[in-house]
Amino acid sequence: MEVDLSGLVHARANGVAATYKGVDISYRGLRALIDQARRVVAAGTGAVDLVVGKSPEAIALVAACWVEGRPFLLPPSDLGAEARSALRAQAGCRQVVHADLTIKDIQTGKDIPPVKDVQDAVGTPELDGVGPMLTTSGSTGLPKVVPLPRAAVDRFTEWAAAAFGIGAGSVVFNHAPLNFDLCLLDVWTTLRAGGHVVLAEPDRALDGRALARAFTSADVEVVQAVPLFFRQLLDATDAVFPAVRELVHTGDAMPPGLLARLPERFPHARIRNIYGCTETNDSFVHDTDPTAGTPVPIGRPIDGVHARLDGAELLVSTPFQAERYLDAARADRWVEQDGRVWFRTGDLVRQTPDGVFHLDGRADFQVKVRGVRTNVRQVEEALLNHPDVTEAIVLALPDDEAGYRLHALVRPVGEARPNSLTLRSHCARLLPRTAVPSAVELIGAEFPRTSTGKVDRKKLLAERV
Repeated sequence: MEVDLSGLVHARANGVAATYKGVDISYRGLRALIDQARRVVAAGTGAVDLVVGKSPEAIALVAACWVEGRPFLLPPSDLGAEARSALRAQAGCRQVVHADLTIKDIQTGKDIPPVKDVQDAVGTPELDGVGPMLTTSGSTGLPKVVPLPRAAVDRFTEWAAAAFGIGAGSVVFNHAPLNFDLCLLDVWTTLRAGGHVVLAEPDRALDGRALARAFTSADVEVVQAVPLFFRQLLDATDAVFPAVRELVHTGDAMPPGLLARLPERFPHARIRNIYGCTETNDSFVHDTDPTAGTPVPIGRPIDGVHARLDGAELLVSTPFQAERYLDAARADRWVEQDGRVWFRTGDLVRQTPDGVFHLDGRADFQVKVRGVRTNVRQVEEALLNHPDVTEAIVLALPDDEAGYRLHALVRPVGEARPNSLTLRSHCARLLPRTAVPSAVELIGAEFPRTSTGKVDRKKLLAERV
């Protein structure tokens, strides 16, 4: 497969590379943007902090960093200034580049702004061979910087292109922001293979009608997204999408009720669940059965991935993984054993006799209620089993007597209005007594979301503590 110098964008001169806000940009046009972006990137040294939203200009800037061999930090666009400054210092970034403004300045003939050292860069970490530096957040504290080796990205895009049949002309939909690891498939695998990526507007990622317009701007063949996207799309339009052949849900639990709606609207799609994390990239795949009515397993390890359990915690070793966080204080998540480097995922998993792995929750989602260890994910699954519930989040609120009490937030289906007693009785039939929520709160509006489309549990918790 012929590629240009960036290694991330195919050498096709003709054909559509990307569609954004209804406007197509060709491979020739994208290469011109990359050449312009290189003028800025080449003027500095060391790591770059990229201030990007999502646009062809942002894609060009990332590719320009790749061409010039410069590691680049891609934190969430909505990250606070203080946190971003701390991550920039940790990554040793000495240049900050604003993607859209910089390239627009070049296009209008303005001088390239001089490169200045960033004042809060406090050191120069070892970043040989590193490309993107993504971030992942824990339950508390500063996000963690995950430096991904360029070779690991190469291996991943090769695997993804083969696994999902992405080649020249393939149309792939992208819902995630550029700082999310899903883009390694949606955007970079597609552009490396000569495909056509349809970009959802990041500031309209929760607008079902806008998403439907973007999704129908081309005959999408491959779509990977969190469950929120599929619900918004199906609620916004009655259209059927026969061109979709690969439908991948990932990043969050797929509600059984939503899953059951997919085959009718995507009649020719193979529906698969992909499991992974920022530190390791995709690790497991499962062919989903929309009729099962039960939580979807994470499946089996993909080729080249090794998995084992330490008690109930899942450890994985993948060809695509990072080797560390930049914060050395968090190095205990990587373990060298049996000639491999394993990553402790923090996910609680069980393996059934047929070899399939099932996710039971996260270690940090386990709390003690009246001395009994309780997994809030299992409580959420019980609530989702009720026909009147479309989404459920369970929060563990501090309690002087019980240690924690479970507070459930429920979004009902349509006009349904299940009461608290009904839902608590439903949970009591499925769960131990200590796992039954002490309160159930009906929510009419959409849950708040993080930039990656997941429910913002921190915000919900802060509003109720």
